[in-house]
Amino acid sequence: MPVSCVVGLQWGDEGKGKIVDLLAREAEIVVRFQGGANAGHTVQVGAETFVLHLIPSGILHPRTTCVVSNGVVLDPEVLLGEVDALEQRGVGVQGRLFVSDRAHLVLPHHVAIDRARESRAACPIGTTVRGIGPAYADKAARVGIRAGEVRDLDRFAARLRENTEYANRLLTAVLGALPLDVGATVQRVVDAARRLRPLVTDTTALLHEALATGRRIFLEGAQGVMLDVDFGTYPFVTSSNASVLGVGPGTGLPPRALGEVLGVAKAYATRVGAGPFPTEIVGPLGERLRQAGQEFGSTTGRPRRCGWFDVVAARHGVRLMGVSGLVITKLDALSGLERLPVAVAYRTPAGDTTTVFPAGSAEAAAVEPVYEELPGFVGDLGGVRRLDALPAEARRYLAFLEAKVGVKLRLVSVGKERDQVIHP
Repeated sequence: MPVSCVVGLQWGDEGKGKIVDLLAREAEIVVRFQGGANAGHTVQVGAETFVLHLIPSGILHPRTTCVVSNGVVLDPEVLLGEVDALEQRGVGVQGRLFVSDRAHLVLPHHVAIDRARESRAACPIGTTVRGIGPAYADKAARVGIRAGEVRDLDRFAARLRENTEYANRLLTAVLGALPLDVGATVQRVVDAARRLRPLVTDTTALLHEALATGRRIFLEGAQGVMLDVDFGTYPFVTSSNASVLGVGPGTGLPPRALGEVLGVAKAYATRVGAGPFPTEIVGPLGERLRQAGQEFGSTTGRPRRCGWFDVVAARHGVRLMGVSGLVITKLDALSGLERLPVAVAYRTPAGDTTTVFPAGSAEAAAVEPVYEELPGFVGDLGGVRRLDALPAEARRYLAFLEAKVGVKLRLVSVGKERDQVIHP
């Protein structure tokens, strides 16, 4: 099949941006199909680091067409800021980037509502405060504004004014926050909409035409399956289907078009924000892993919570998404650790053992991981390009993960550079 997909098997931040960039050279079209500017995909090209929030990682390949599809909630100002930053660094975007006319817009009042809710919540979700949840809520409530509406700027401005005025009543009367300046907000967003307008098109038609002519399409997921709004650790999740389950409604492509699904997981686990994290490591060891893996959010800069590899969580994603190939990233960050525990099951408060990830956050927070322990390894892995050149203990660790997750190993990343990968 001409359509491949890269998705996260953990709580996001698995290194999908690097993998998409690596594989995008084989694709003609790369598509972001869900999420918003709460995602941050980092790609290292030589001495340069690119952090992309909305534009697909494939933009760094000059012959690749990039699509922000209808499943994404799009902040026009963030997108245009990325466009400007890329072009200033010599990455041409014009004629290569297309935005779905069905994509809902993230607007200033969404960000204000998100911030007010998080600051006043008794138990904050830990969002990036980028307005993602409120934008998806407006979409479901059928009051959102879509990118296609920028074609008529007068009508767009009127709709924006109406929505901002309504949001101000919510902000002041319910959330106890300051209102937005309606006039200044409308003017600012209309200016951005004017620049956005040339990028807007029917991307569903574009993708179906590409499918019909056999062009290679690569789908880039954001976040990870454990943050999926339906199958993640609800309510500590994102507001979209952060998995293959979001492909159909997020692109308009039929399920039968999907071929290879690559599931990306770190050699350990991380999570940003609140919510259950069964294998979390607290104390000096967790901090050591955070520093070794440079685990700080590319979107927020927040330190990530670090933990051991969780087979139960990974298999949960594999089953849901039909993953056909496993990608392990940041193996190099584990070098120097004496032991490598891997969670292969959970023990419940009732004393039962389960290999199924709980549906509820309270239940997930109450389980105790059942670990199998493997010996650690030492050495700088950055220059290794063959599996048989890895330390024996590192090979054993990878083989253990492959067997327990139940998916054949496709790629191993041993550093942040493009070429620091092993093809087993």
